[in-house]
Amino acid sequence: MDILNEYLNSTGLFHLTLGNILFFVIGFLFLFVAIVKKLEPYVLLPLGIGIIIANLPYTGLGEFNLTGTIQSSGIFGVIFHYALSYWNLLPPLIFLGLGAMTDFGPIIANPKTLFLGAAAQIGIFLAFWAAKTSGAFTIEEAVAVGIIGGADGPTTIFTSAKLAPHLLGITSVIAYSYMAGVVFIQPPLMKLLTTKKERQIIMKPLRKVSKIEKLLFPVLSMIIIILLVPESAPLISMFMIGNLIKESGAVPRLANSISNELLNIATIFLMITVGVQLSADKVMNSQSLMILGLGLGAFACGTIGGLLLAKLMNLFLKDKINPLIGSAGVSAVPMAARLSHMMAQKENPNNYLLPHALGPNVAGVIGSAVVAGVFITVIS
Repeated sequence: MDILNEYLNSTGLFHLTLGNILFFVIGFLFLFVAIVKKLEPYVLLPLGIGIIIANLPYTGLGEFNLTGTIQSSGIFGVIFHYALSYWNLLPPLIFLGLGAMTDFGPIIANPKTLFLGAAAQIGIFLAFWAAKTSGAFTIEEAVAVGIIGGADGPTTIFTSAKLAPHLLGITSVIAYSYMAGVVFIQPPLMKLLTTKKERQIIMKPLRKVSKIEKLLFPVLSMIIIILLVPESAPLISMFMIGNLIKESGAVPRLANSISNELLNIATIFLMITVGVQLSADKVMNSQSLMILGLGLGAFACGTIGGLLLAKLMNLFLKDKINPLIGSAGVSAVPMAARLSHMMAQKENPNNYLLPHALGPNVAGVIGSAVVAGVFITVIS
């Protein structure tokens, strides 16, 4: 009987907490949204699995023992330590794959959209300020919280891993949750801050962008941005390298591998590892609730910033822009751009806004990486 009791006490069944069970439910909710609702399945499915794994007692899969042997550490603990908190390898690999899937044509054809992407980053600064002045966060933690406002999962992970690795799980999950929830968060703000007449604005078709322009843009952008903000180099360089490989047309197998196999493998390891950081004992506290609220506020402010700048620009532009594309300045690619297009088509079925909205959307990706680099430079 003693042996039986000893064995039972060594199992996870007798050590489950209500917090673990709650996070099981959250993990299964992520799986449901990914599998049934098809919302961000490549992200939410491995993330949901990771959350479930994190709350299985006594597995040790997320542990890392620096002083012991490698066998005393869990596989996801090893990945977290070396691929995130130590080398921060996985987010740049994600950016490499995203670069190989990105078309800079809309930005090149209409450079004004860069300003809309920049305006949408205001949410990052406001959330950082709110977190810092609350007294509940250190300056490093405040940056990790603020960057959620860019709605850019890889950049959030990169920044958190570098400045506040203990917050990586909660900040990244919130960032990706808000990215998936774009269709619920943005439309009320888009309707509130624009008139029906503004939403019906039909923009002129974008000019055709030459191949030489598409080849020069990633190279020149990489040089200029990294010279100005060296700390953004890991993300910006990989993003632009991926895009150059794609636009060159010289190495289609490399472009295909980067945007498919490499991106998929990096996503699997990244999202499961991040999910494993979300154990109940780590994140069930008041600070996590504050991060949830600050992240939502940051995302909303970013959306508002893009919308308002678009309206302001129309006061001076001869060829008006549809302010709905301003909301695409957050980095949720391509969901935010697609949503701007859908909202415009509800007002005018003949309005094809997607190419125009992709400009600020891609600009937002670059903008959030640059802002992260600026914060890291100032704080480090």
